[in-house]
Amino acid sequence: MKTVLCPGTYDPVTVGHLDIIGRCSAMFDTVVVGVVDDSYRKQVLFTAEERVHFLEESTKALPNVTVVRMQGLVVTLAREVGAHVLVKGLRAVTDFEYEFQMAQLNRKLDPELETMYLMASAEYAFLSSSGVKEIVRFGGNVGDLVPEVVARRFAEMYPSAEG
Repeated sequence: MKTVLCPGTYDPVTVGHLDIIGRCSAMFDTVVVGVVDDSYRKQVLFTAEERVHFLEESTKALPNVTVVRMQGLVVTLAREVGAHVLVKGLRAVTDFEYEFQMAQLNRKLDPELETMYLMASAEYAFLSSSGVKEIVRFGGNVGDLVPEVVARRFAEMYPSAEG
């Protein structure tokens, strides 16, 4: 049985993230989505509990996808869930630079753990969680960029936004 781990902050999950998760779901027996609990390099808008909830709601049609909260090293979670492959989505060369560094560090910590990259689908190549947050903060419409559960939460947080 092939298990893959898709780690990330998912603050918030976007339709681009869901595209990568869905594609993994078609390629692997089990997909574990690891939601980074504490992010030292990013200021998060949503709590880990909210982000897990958003992903659980957004992936419930994919029976082989499980969402877990991730604390500590990604290699530790990979071992715990029996994943020998990490999958990361890439949008541009700037993503690759960071992800390449992380892949090398993870490989140093666990030589058995492979990192696989999926290129973002063309319609999502521009999409980022930080871009979504900026749009909604200034009252823009993000309804087609995030799953419905996230759009509803944004409407609660920013009533003047277009959704």
